[in-house]
Amino acid sequence: MSQLRQTVRKDGGPAGAATAPGAPARPGGGAPAGAATRRLRRLRRANWPAGIAATIWLVIVLVPLYSLLISTFQDRADYLENGPLALPSEISFDSYQTVLEGNFLRYLLNTVIVTASCSAIAIVLSVTVAYSVVRTRSRLSQRFFQLFLLGLAIPAQATIIPVYWIITEIQMYDTLLAVILPTAAFSLPVSVLVLVGTMRDIDEELYESMALDGASPTRMLLQLVVPMSRAGISTVGVFAALHGWNGFLFPLILTQSQETKVLTLGLYDYVSEYRTDIPALLAAVVLSIVPIFTAYLLARRQLINGLMGVGGK
Repeated sequence: MSQLRQTVRKDGGPAGAATAPGAPARPGGGAPAGAATRRLRRLRRANWPAGIAATIWLVIVLVPLYSLLISTFQDRADYLENGPLALPSEISFDSYQTVLEGNFLRYLLNTVIVTASCSAIAIVLSVTVAYSVVRTRSRLSQRFFQLFLLGLAIPAQATIIPVYWIITEIQMYDTLLAVILPTAAFSLPVSVLVLVGTMRDIDEELYESMALDGASPTRMLLQLVVPMSRAGISTVGVFAALHGWNGFLFPLILTQSQETKVLTLGLYDYVSEYRTDIPALLAAVVLSIVPIFTAYLLARRQLINGLMGVGGK
């Protein structure tokens, strides 16, 4: 009994406090409970430098958006007198009325046609090319894939002269098709790259099971590859749509009439040699943002899943 009283606990407890045989050991190797409490307090402690930096960044992002929106509700005289950050003395919708009474709707329709066509062409061609690269596995298909990847290193600005020459030779100048074809072509390298990565994630056993059922390559493409690559296809569609919607160089060089103008060129209607109607210009910018932003909100989940892989893995 005297020997038991002189035994010291291994976890740092007072002398004479013996541990009963078979009793469970304290978690953490006998570390005191106060250490865990101190760690928890450190985790809960406010990170003031990070909070201040995040607030500064939020202000940097929100101030231009605030200026953009608030300026559209001012008339030109109010904007020039009070500046872009001042609240309007009287809310005015004249800028939006000026935009809608002009050629904005025509420009919007042309931009929608270009965007939808570029997206459709990019999806159809990139799906077939990516499927061929993934399933063929021949040296020729790999060289073909490398040729597409080479397009990532070629900027559109470097090809504008030969593109202009080709378009004029085939008598497509000043048409929407002259904008659609090169815009879709320059979106193909990234589109093929995304879909090749997506289709390679499809389990090989699924292909083999369909082949045992007698499925043709076309049936595999339509019934297996396309449904399992919907996220990647959505990513390609959104990417090509952004190219078509925001395109400026090809519309500027390959079109000239009012009937073929798109939104990026239509903004110049509010800029003249001697004056610039800034509220109307910003109102046109806001109206041109709304459709593509709405499309992004509807497809954002598929876009994120497509960038992460099949099924969002």
